[in-house]
Amino acid sequence: MPDTAPALTLSLHRTIADLPATDWDACAGGDNPFVSHAFLAALEASGSATDRTGWLPQHAALRDAAGELVACAPCYAKTHSQGEYVFDYGWADAFERAGGQYYPKLQVCAPFSPVPGPRLLVRPGSGVGPGALGQGLVQVCEQLELSSVHVTFCEAAEWEALGEAGWLQRIGTQFHWHNQGYASFDDFLGALASRKRKAIRRERRDAAASGFVLKTLRGHEITPKHWKAFHRFYQSTTDKKWGRSAYLTSRFWPLMGEALGDRVVLMVAEQDGEPVAGALNLLGTEALYGRNWGSIVDAPFLHFELCYYRAIDFAIEHKLPRVEAGAQGEHKIQRGYLPSPTYSAHWIAHPGLRRAVGDFLDRERPAMLREMEALATLSPFRKDGEDA
Repeated sequence: MPDTAPALTLSLHRTIADLPATDWDACAGGDNPFVSHAFLAALEASGSATDRTGWLPQHAALRDAAGELVACAPCYAKTHSQGEYVFDYGWADAFERAGGQYYPKLQVCAPFSPVPGPRLLVRPGSGVGPGALGQGLVQVCEQLELSSVHVTFCEAAEWEALGEAGWLQRIGTQFHWHNQGYASFDDFLGALASRKRKAIRRERRDAAASGFVLKTLRGHEITPKHWKAFHRFYQSTTDKKWGRSAYLTSRFWPLMGEALGDRVVLMVAEQDGEPVAGALNLLGTEALYGRNWGSIVDAPFLHFELCYYRAIDFAIEHKLPRVEAGAQGEHKIQRGYLPSPTYSAHWIAHPGLRRAVGDFLDRERPAMLREMEALATLSPFRKDGEDA
């Protein structure tokens, strides 16, 4: 560890089970389920995030002189760049064509989950900042002769702290819905321009008229039958979108469901008593996080209903400040989900690659900010002075 913190020691762990859940969660807090011990343990126990799949756990644990865990981070030694959603394939290709070795690299993230949240998890009151853990990860990268460390979908404060420490900074875009104290879905619609409001009402009406029984299920209401069906939906989406095998195994869903309980929210469409489509969400203290969607039927607007509109219904009912509906999708804007920045920080060992990536990011960041400004002009919300 750095000389400025001689009483701290950093260790790496090949499984999250090496670290007590109470200690890990004391650092992670309870706001974001994707960095909870339970979620990460389900990924490993199900065979989804393991060395076999190119996700070798190397969880970082920072302890003080008394041996107390004061900070930690979900870390993986990666032999590829799949399942991350902050794309560095071009960096890897350029470096390897020049004779370098980009993999393995160290990834600090919630695997397979493009969900913003804390990544450098610090126990409150410990007196330790995220910079100490970041500096320790750099030393680990040097000692293990890895090419780089990537902290993806981190919080803005972490991004700024790492940037001040010399890490390269990257910005991305997602689309989030913000609750302005709406009393109902109709109250939310009332904030939209007339044409947009009518379009959403038509989509919801058509989805409801399709003959499906639509349900919102939580915790124990989600049965093994639902999870078995949902894995089929997930595989269908993966096959259509990516044309490759699914990241998450069939064992992951019930393990996660059991571990997280009522924090799991599943929107389901049933036909003749059988699930035919579903959207998986995890519940945090400040947001509902949309994660996976899939369907074995082709029905107009069912995707919008399960993924976006029922999520808004849920957030309004439970007084949640926002819904984060996952990566990509400019079509979300017209449904009330507006562009929001995401952040990642990157430390690259090789000076030449570092300069090249830094130059690229210096151009990309302002371009991303301009793009978000342009996208924001597509907002469906009424402008000042516009008739309701």
